[in-house]
Parts: sequence; structure tokens; C-alpha cells
Amino acid sequence: MTATGTTALLGVAAEAALAVPGVAGLQPRLAHCLAAAAAPTRTDTAPHGMPPEAGIRADRAPDGSGWRIEVRCVLAEGHRALDTARNVHDRVRTAVSSHLATHGVAEPVTVAVTVTRIAARPAMV
Repeated sequence: MTATGTTALLGVAAEAALAVPGVAGLQPRLAHCLAAAAAPTRTDTAPHGMPPEAGIRADRAPDGSGWRIEVRCVLAEGHRALDTARNVHDRVRTAVSSHLATHGVAEPVTVAVTVTRIAARPAMV
């Protein structure tokens, strides 16, 4: 896979999203969860057995004019969802665009951010 392939973009997008203050993690899509549950053996090398890239979807635009990135994130309690989602959008778009430009590819990047839930802080005992 080339440096501008889907796998590389997933990693770049996941890293950018997770660096945003208020993002507690990335939520895998249902297909990833079902595939992990159906696997004959599970290896828990990552928290919950799922890499952070599972919360990112990267596809080529139908007309081939660029990339569409979908980010599904879990927010930490106490952060404004709209502000955090906008920050994720901007950072992911910038990171993916920079990654593509570094590899000599100038293509438009469209980013959609979905907040799947807000994680409560653990109770203090």
C-alpha cells in the first residue's frame, strides 16, 4: 500500500482526532465490532481489542475527486460537543491534506465528524 493509501490515511486521521482535547476515544463502526466478535481468536493488544483506526472511515469520492473521511468519536464529559467536533474536523482535514501534500498529491479532503457518545468521568471514591 502506498503512503497515500487508505491505511496510511486512517492512521493520520486517527492520530489527529485523538490529539484533540476532549476526545476520549474513537468509536468503531458496527462492521468492525461484528468482525471482531466473529473472529475465532481474539488478541487484546489494544484497548478493547480494536485499533483506533477502526473509528475512522476513508473512501475515495465517487467521482474520484478526492477523499471522504468519517470520524466517529467519543467525547470526554465536560467538553462542548460542537466545539470539540469542529476542532476534530479541522485537525483531521489539515493532517490528511498535509499528508497527501507531503506525498505530492493535491486532492480535496471532506471530513464528517459524528459524536457517538459522551463518556462520563469515573466517580471519585
